[in-house]
Amino acid sequence: MDAKTSFAQGQLKSIVERIERLEEDKKAIAADIKEVYAEAKGNGFDTKILRKVISLRKKDRHEREEEEAILDLYMNALGMLPAEEAA
Repeated sequence: MDAKTSFAQGQLKSIVERIERLEEDKKAIAADIKEVYAEAKGNGFDTKILRKVISLRKKDRHEREEEEAILDLYMNALGMLPAEEAA
């Protein structure tokens, strides 16, 4: 085996091991997040709405407004908005 092949194998092994460690970290973080949602639910918060709020906070104001406008358009087209909101 030449030096290039040996170097590439070492590099590949290092990358794979780093990814494996990060995947384990990701599992631990997901478990922590699940515990926080359980705590929120135990304190009377609606976790479905909480997830939506967190999703909306990731977006900038313009992106949220655009999404809301499209949602209103679709809901209006489906007759899901009260008459005063549809105007």
